[in-house]
Amino acid sequence: MERRNFLKAATLGTAGAALAAPMVNAQNARTLTIVSTWPRDFPGLGLSAQRLAARITQVSNGAIQTEYFAAGERVGAFDVFDEVAGGNSQAYIAADYYWGGKHPGFNYFTSVPFGMTTPEWNAWIKFKGGQELWDKISGGFGLKALTCGGTGAQAGGWFNKEINSPDDLQGLKMRIPGLGGTVMSKLGVSTVSLPGGQIYENLVSGAVEATEWVGPYNDYFMKFYEAAKYYYTGGMHEPGGGLAFGMNKAWWESLSEYEQAVLEACCMEENAAQPEEAAANNGEYLARLINDHGVEARQFNDEVWDAFGDAAVEVFEETRDHSPLAAEINDAYQAALREIGGWRAAAEVDFSQQRNRVLGMI
Repeated sequence: MERRNFLKAATLGTAGAALAAPMVNAQNARTLTIVSTWPRDFPGLGLSAQRLAARITQVSNGAIQTEYFAAGERVGAFDVFDEVAGGNSQAYIAADYYWGGKHPGFNYFTSVPFGMTTPEWNAWIKFKGGQELWDKISGGFGLKALTCGGTGAQAGGWFNKEINSPDDLQGLKMRIPGLGGTVMSKLGVSTVSLPGGQIYENLVSGAVEATEWVGPYNDYFMKFYEAAKYYYTGGMHEPGGGLAFGMNKAWWESLSEYEQAVLEACCMEENAAQPEEAAANNGEYLARLINDHGVEARQFNDEVWDAFGDAAVEVFEETRDHSPLAAEINDAYQAALREIGGWRAAAEVDFSQQRNRVLGMI
């Protein structure tokens, strides 16, 4: 009898949970127009954004009907911020460091030089006050952002010559956005920020002589190897590129608790899936770049790394001087980095170094 009652209660509970989703028809479904900075059907970043858009409609049981526009289909890649802040579209998918010109604090909500890896950044955003600071800076522009993806540690980039000392960077024309680009500028690099869809043509034409993008899986399909053969596998600029689902704040606040929960759940799901997809594929595609296309993998030497570090210290001080909010974000980020990263260094980094030595992986 007790078992039958338990099963009956469990069945009713499941039915009740299912009924929590609203019954939807075409007339009362909410439309969510999403604009993106990524090309359509682009492996990694583009497919992740499209997957998230489709998932929102699926999980909401049709209560939220998404319209997805890749870069250039509705507005230009770097126009999505103003498009959503102005209320013309409801959300963008992008890297928030693209908006560093509006406020340098946005850089910390993608990645900064010598900063947090993807797991560390997620820990800060979710459990150490990062989301509250993100709300503070985004809210000032009429936006609400959720994390919706991450690249993992990014490669140092593609160069048409070897970089053996800081002097080799002097006068180099390089596509690199964010505070990483500011670090490079201090070392004599002429930097530009180009959307992904414009990098290849500029590299082939010689308008830029070097570029960073993401990692082997994403970079392979960009065909950068046709113009630059030296691929630096470790970089200081983006140790963990976090991505943003930036929404018009007034629109977000008009949603029901159920609709907000759907968006939060779908963003969290994709936030886990994208770096996992990159981790699953980067090793395979690095091998393809080397074996099939003659790419020469390189690592920056300590002299170059030290120059990066000295320049990064200057960049952070200048960022702090911008405004009280920039200082607040920087200081909170740096404190969390040392706390979260300190444990990871003591445990995971030590383990991975010893594992790789014992198993002969490096």
